[in-house]
Amino acid sequence: MTRMLRAAEDTRRFVSGRIAPPLWAVVALACAGQFLVVLDVSVVNVALPSMRTDLGLTAAGLQWVVNAYSIAFAGFMLLGGRAGDLYGRKRMFLVGLALFTLASLGGGVAQEGWHLLVARAVQGLGAAVLAPSTLTILTSAVPEGAARARAIATWTAVGAGGGAAGGLVGGLLVDGLSWRWVLLINVPVGAVVLTAAARWLVESRAGDGRRLDLPGALLVTAGLATLAYGIVQTEAEGWAAAETLVPLCAGLALITLFLVVESRTKAPLMPLKLLRLRSVSSANAANFVCGSAMFCMWLFMSLYAQNVLGYSPLEAGLAVVPSSLAVVLGSKAAPRFMPVIGARNVAVLGTLVAAVGFGWQSTMTADGSYVTAIMLPGILMMAGAGLSATPLAALATSGAAPEDAGLVSGLVNTSRVMGGSLGLAIMSTIAAARTAGSSSAEALTAGYALAFRTGGFVLLGGTVLMLVWLPRKISGISRG
Repeated sequence: MTRMLRAAEDTRRFVSGRIAPPLWAVVALACAGQFLVVLDVSVVNVALPSMRTDLGLTAAGLQWVVNAYSIAFAGFMLLGGRAGDLYGRKRMFLVGLALFTLASLGGGVAQEGWHLLVARAVQGLGAAVLAPSTLTILTSAVPEGAARARAIATWTAVGAGGGAAGGLVGGLLVDGLSWRWVLLINVPVGAVVLTAAARWLVESRAGDGRRLDLPGALLVTAGLATLAYGIVQTEAEGWAAAETLVPLCAGLALITLFLVVESRTKAPLMPLKLLRLRSVSSANAANFVCGSAMFCMWLFMSLYAQNVLGYSPLEAGLAVVPSSLAVVLGSKAAPRFMPVIGARNVAVLGTLVAAVGFGWQSTMTADGSYVTAIMLPGILMMAGAGLSATPLAALATSGAAPEDAGLVSGLVNTSRVMGGSLGLAIMSTIAAARTAGSSSAEALTAGYALAFRTGGFVLLGGTVLMLVWLPRKISGISRG
């Protein structure tokens, strides 16, 4: 990675009348922003019981501590990506990170349940503006080819590491300090990254003076947020309830209307020609399918460790440290294989490795040992996830015009988040149906095992999708 950054650095020129910032600083800042965004998806999970006790939240209110963030995050992602294209990637990075940091402070000092829920929603909004900018800043700074693939691998590894580290970081903070610090820790980190970004990042945009497609922005934001709301309702209400079906149908209708409007707008929020690019459409579809299986892995591993094997939150976090390292190593190994066997084959290989891990995990028992019931299958699942995520992200951002870079980055994040949300809802329903209301270790284990088994079959379906649809390679990546 160091050699790649130095080589790319040698080719850089003056930007906006001054020397461009060191490339390592750009990559580090983009990765830091992505790490914060992904970390906050999972870090609050272990703090939920303490939040409920301290703020007097109901069970439904507690669930909305998670849902408020995820719905805002998913709903505003495409808008955040396009805003970066039109108004500046650096500006949106700073705006998103500032919102995220201030909302973290508000949530950390919340005195009422509704204060916390509002703060989490604003955090999600900030994350939706920030996340697309992190990838766009990185891809704009590094030319397409092997160097970009390695930079994306670093971004992918750090993002995946943020999701993996959530349980451990949350356990350490809750046990050592209080639940408030799972939010407050973002404040000093966010302030440091904001200061460094204001100094080192150079503004870039590709809007050509175009205005934001307001009707399209309103429709896609409302559609994605409504669809995400319907998905999260499935856990409490079930799939057949009106409380679930109405928002699901409304969300799909709004997204359909959005596509109709975009096909007739001169300067659309999302040019439909992007979906005709094979690399963009196929990689995002694969990202959606793989995310639907892999996103829930951390939750069910944590539940199995705590509810069945009797681990504490901190012990459960420590238990997945090898898996966290595996996802980083898998992400960093992918660029080495991509020039040799092709981006598509690396994505397929990673997904197959993950599927083997899911299959192994589905053999869990109520008295399983750490090494064979958590560590080894977890390493396979996460090494495969890292190995597949890098080529998929590289394919999804290849071939698009520079003026659409932010939007394409927003699509990458949206497909993964929406796939993960839908997969989590489906897998939770499957596990609950198998458990049939029993809280015994054997029943819970059977439910979790069925969820992993189902995820394994989904990943096998994803490999077929990749083999049929993904381009064989990314132009510009060669051996070396």
